[in-house]
Amino acid sequence: MSQTINPFGKKLITVETELCGRTLTLEVNRVGFRSTAAVIARYGETVVLGTAMVSPKQIMGMDYFPLSIDYEEKFYAAGKISGSRFIKREGRPSEDAILIGRLIDRPIRPLWPKGYRREVQGVATVLSMDPAFRPDMVAMIAMSAAFMLTGAPFDGPVAGLRVGLVDGKLTAFPTPEQLNDGPLDLVVAGTKDAIMMVEAGANEVSEDEIADALAFAHKAMQPAIKIQEELVKKVGVTKQEYELVLPNDDVQKAMDEWVKDKLGNALRAPYPERNELIATLRDEMHKHFENEIGEENYAEVMTEYEEALTMALHKDVRAGIVKDGKRPDGRKLNEVRPLSSEVSLLPRAHGSSLFTRGMTQALNIVTLAPLSYAQLIDTMERDVQKRYMHHYNAPGYTVGEVKRLGSPGRREIGHSALAERALLPVIPTEADFPYTIRSVTEIMSQNGSTSMAATCSSCLALMDAGVPITRPVSGIAMGLMMDGDKPYILSDIADAEDFAGDMDFKVTGTEKGITALQMDMKVHGLSVDILKEALQQGKEGRKFILDHMLSVIKAPRGEMSPYAPRVEAISINPDKIREVIGKGGETIQKITAETGTEIDIKDDGTVMIASPDGDSINKAKQWIENIVAEPEVGRVYENCRVVSVLDFGAFVEILPGKEGLVHVSEMSEERVNKPSDVVKEGDTVTVKLVAIDDRGRLNLSMKAAVREKNNG
Repeated sequence: MSQTINPFGKKLITVETELCGRTLTLEVNRVGFRSTAAVIARYGETVVLGTAMVSPKQIMGMDYFPLSIDYEEKFYAAGKISGSRFIKREGRPSEDAILIGRLIDRPIRPLWPKGYRREVQGVATVLSMDPAFRPDMVAMIAMSAAFMLTGAPFDGPVAGLRVGLVDGKLTAFPTPEQLNDGPLDLVVAGTKDAIMMVEAGANEVSEDEIADALAFAHKAMQPAIKIQEELVKKVGVTKQEYELVLPNDDVQKAMDEWVKDKLGNALRAPYPERNELIATLRDEMHKHFENEIGEENYAEVMTEYEEALTMALHKDVRAGIVKDGKRPDGRKLNEVRPLSSEVSLLPRAHGSSLFTRGMTQALNIVTLAPLSYAQLIDTMERDVQKRYMHHYNAPGYTVGEVKRLGSPGRREIGHSALAERALLPVIPTEADFPYTIRSVTEIMSQNGSTSMAATCSSCLALMDAGVPITRPVSGIAMGLMMDGDKPYILSDIADAEDFAGDMDFKVTGTEKGITALQMDMKVHGLSVDILKEALQQGKEGRKFILDHMLSVIKAPRGEMSPYAPRVEAISINPDKIREVIGKGGETIQKITAETGTEIDIKDDGTVMIASPDGDSINKAKQWIENIVAEPEVGRVYENCRVVSVLDFGAFVEILPGKEGLVHVSEMSEERVNKPSDVVKEGDTVTVKLVAIDDRGRLNLSMKAAVREKNNG
């Protein structure tokens, strides 16, 4: 298009390309005139606005890069109004939106230069959503393009692709139904040359299949990278001038000189001894340089010396691994830290476990409940019930810090989702195990890979609770350090290796294959071959950890905790649901009140009855079966209530809401003058259903019931 569409006289600029069978279009100068950059990405009927703001001034005194990226769901994008009765406008982002915001952030953050201290904000807003595929990868492309147009030192572009296995074939942008039914849901983000981030949920998929999917995705996303480069050229982006806040060279040299004889073997020790050695070294460093340059002068530059020491420690970790093949705590590259686990710690919990790996420790508690306790998910994309959920908590004391308690942050939500995704493929179906399952991991201590500890402890607690998972799941965090073109792959990384390394990669799975995967690169991407090698080493580590877990509990317990609810399912004719519920819920409320049970009824006629007491379940079950039962001619009904007595007979209720007439001639073998001589209202009698006439009326007989009883 060439028309002028904004008050500054700028022309609408568009570029387009074919991406995986659809047209991808990027356009600028249509909206967002006061943002640093704004890009509208269109793909199918999905439209996403990516806006980027870069502060014109550098923030002084900040020791981290102030980048924030958010993903905004809008219900109108899907033609929906929120199902909440009270709140109809979008508010706090859903967990899905938070996780997608993290997904977009993770490949973009490493591509900014270290020491960049201008405040940067990215917002991806979904304006229209094609239900044929999820919009998150279009949002990633829009966000990357917006950052490219700011002129800031973002070393992109980046693109993302979601891949599934459909009928055994790798497919880009699969439908939500194909993802749910298929064995793989994989997100890959990368640059022109390498992969930057991987996130996957899988149903026991092999390492080779994952590697093939990574290669497929990286190749397929290239048009989305090229179109961003084309857009940058077409717009004519002006590069920003900036300064980096980096450690002072003189300070770093002084630090390297002072610390050189104090590193290496002097710091190689198991945790927590290594942490204590570093704490002592840090105290000595402060005293040395404070004496050397004076207390007042040192107070002004103390932060620089702190950063210089941290940098020296990172270099030492890398040097030990690359030159000596020794890790900070003395382990071999493929060695897992000492493991210790136990189950059934908490007497009233339905299932519990404590998983310890080195200094990292996770306590997990599993709670079972009826299906009515399932979580309702109401987002732009989904309106479903969630019956298995995992929650993760990690207070400040777990890292030795004083930290105010509050609601879970993005990290906690991310770790919750990863551990949940790891176990989801082995959770039994609703038909096999009609329970809502909540697994909560309380981190007790942190020193690397708490999400994998959460996965292992959750699996142990599920088995302790008697949840019949199909196979046990273990998880491990892998690290990587590159020395030129040579990779050094580390199994079960601790904090020091994570901070100093080039990749953080977590993988979970069963003995049959991978169930979840998360990779984050700290360098500008890695090749598929290196990632494949890391996957294979991770498989060995997972097996080692799984063997340990099975030595603690070999299989799910055959019996649930006595404190867990028992749930029994019966099926009724869906047309009878209204009768079980009753007018205004009167009948079902009476059943639950008198039996002490909880009852859930599904639209297909499945009735779930829950209670810790088996007798209560049987009582409620019998009650419901009586309500939905159809009268049977020839059957004898006992303990039936006399509803009313008339001159010609009595009406008797044989089933809830189903009454029939006992004519005066059918009350006794002897002649009865008046029905009231034999029965009165409220009596209980035994009757036999002898006939149902053409109008559906029930004909009952007391004397026939007595006759059948005597003959029997």
